[in-house]
Amino acid sequence: MRETFTMAEIDEATAAVRARLERIPQVGMILGSGLGELADLVENPVRIPYTDIPFWPAATVQGHAGMLVAGQLYGKEVIVLQGRVHFYEGASMAEITLPVRVMKRLGVNILVLTNAAGAINPDYEPGDVMLITDHIAMIGMAGMNPLRGPNLDEFGPRFPDMSQVYDRRLAQSVRDCAAAEQLKIREGVYCGLSGPSFETPADLRFLHTIGADAVGMSTVPEAIVARHAGMRVLGLSGISNKANLSGNTETTHEEVLKAGQVLVPKMRMLIEKLLPGF
Repeated sequence: MRETFTMAEIDEATAAVRARLERIPQVGMILGSGLGELADLVENPVRIPYTDIPFWPAATVQGHAGMLVAGQLYGKEVIVLQGRVHFYEGASMAEITLPVRVMKRLGVNILVLTNAAGAINPDYEPGDVMLITDHIAMIGMAGMNPLRGPNLDEFGPRFPDMSQVYDRRLAQSVRDCAAAEQLKIREGVYCGLSGPSFETPADLRFLHTIGADAVGMSTVPEAIVARHAGMRVLGLSGISNKANLSGNTETTHEEVLKAGQVLVPKMRMLIEKLLPGF
């Protein structure tokens, strides 16, 4: 497990990807649990297994294919990561966020982060899409911030501002698109935990008290590193299960993947309408 990467190592990974691309990518997307089939929409795809990229962490979780897909999507040159690596898999924060830094070095300036998230807000239902307006970085607060270690000045400053992690113009584009398509979306705060165990009812009640609307095991480290690098970030959570604040129901990974079947058409519609304007 690597705690840090040098610029030379990041550029080695970047060169391995760039050598197989025909064009400079404009938009990056990281697809969460159950949403990987969105990568099948990419035209003229170049598919690169994560195992072919130096230092790139391998995805091990069901629902994460572990494939970089580059090509055209709704008129834009894109890189789509079909699955991600999580902290609970044993990867370091540097390994989890290496793909973001590689995308930045390739030319990506807009990053779309998607995930499957559990509801904390009792009004949310499985199948809802939540626009992430802010996040709570519980892992980072506990000391595992993805920017820990030597600062890479080529990306950004030692102490980056995080007051607007999620780009407000991109968020407004989502609102406008959803209104035009009569798609009901939620807006809220995403809390990133380490996993892999799901939250106890007491955990959820605590998170609800501090202002979280949904909870998951990804996204926040990637968003922090993207903002450090000056990228514009859009975050979308697919709500996979109801809040279990009482402890009367059981949460499983299977229901997370099942919810993806409902969420994919909604996510696809949003991406189809949003990308041309990026």
